[in-house]
Amino acid sequence: MTGNFNDATSIYLQIAAMLEDDILRGVLLEQERVPSTNELARAYSINPATAAKGINLLVEEEILYKKRGIGMFVAEGARQKIIQKRKNAFYETYVTSLVREARALGLTNDELKAMIEKAQR
Repeated sequence: MTGNFNDATSIYLQIAAMLEDDILRGVLLEQERVPSTNELARAYSINPATAAKGINLLVEEEILYKKRGIGMFVAEGARQKIIQKRKNAFYETYVTSLVREARALGLTNDELKAMIEKAQR
């Protein structure tokens, strides 16, 4: 895991996002053990309860699961769940506001499509 914390988001959310990023990049694979709360706490000089909160968030989302007495592991299908979650967030955060602004400006679908295609170049 790599990363630096910022002040814009709670640390536990950033821990969860870093774990998700590692799963997406293939650093952490399905059925592979993830760092423990104590390992995360030591690595990032944070409270173990904060690390646990980030891990528990991913357990609630069924991205991680616990093997009693062994640790936390990446769940089967975790990568796809993360991709879908982030696609949904992208839609809610960016696409809906983009379409709303395009309507306010009176842009046609073709004009909006042309702008998106231009941005992709």
